[in-house]
Amino acid sequence: MDGPTWLTAFLDLPAGEHDAAVDFWCSVTGYAVSAPRGEQGEFVSLLPTSGDAYLRVQRIRSGDPGVHVDVHRSDQTFEPRRSPGGLPFCLVGGTESARPAPATWPDGNRSVVDQVCLDIPPEVWDQECRFWADLTGWELLDGGRPEFRRLRTPQDQPLNILLQRLDDPGGPVRAHLDLSADDRDAEIRRHEQLGARVARAFEGWTVMTPPAGPAYCITGRVPRAEPT
Repeated sequence: MDGPTWLTAFLDLPAGEHDAAVDFWCSVTGYAVSAPRGEQGEFVSLLPTSGDAYLRVQRIRSGDPGVHVDVHRSDQTFEPRRSPGGLPFCLVGGTESARPAPATWPDGNRSVVDQVCLDIPPEVWDQECRFWADLTGWELLDGGRPEFRRLRTPQDQPLNILLQRLDDPGGPVRAHLDLSADDRDAEIRRHEQLGARVARAFEGWTVMTPPAGPAYCITGRVPRAEPT
């Protein structure tokens, strides 16, 4: 199976949180919002100032807010699937290929949404890690801590995939978005000004609760080099 040509992260948002969450993520990223599409106008893309879109939003009819991934392949027809641990994802076509650069804010700090973290219950940890490595064809690597593994992401891809083993068993695999920034503390302050709040702080990342939509993390990673 060929590896993906592109990855897209979808925010899945109930109607009551949709508009506020879209406004928040446009402010966080500096991206514009596309015209709605779909039979009921349920899909929009967040449009970077340069490069191709890789963040999209779906208004869902029921359920909790969450994140899923679209795996793009050349000539792929739309095919919804689930991972062994129950995380929804889609196989899709597409021609996207240009990774957007990080945004630079007035204080000079750069930041970008550049990672999807899969939150995996311990009983499906090994199976889920093997599944995503096989699906992408990307090398499975140590994540620097016992509870993390990651996939070796090609330079032209907009999103890393991090795999996190949860402490507590039970429930399906879920996903959340991560940002990298030159200055993590400055980035946290900027998000707080946009209405988010700190939920928990760890040595390498801070969990944020936005005004609408699912929780996410600001990490201690520095944005990757500018795409060429």
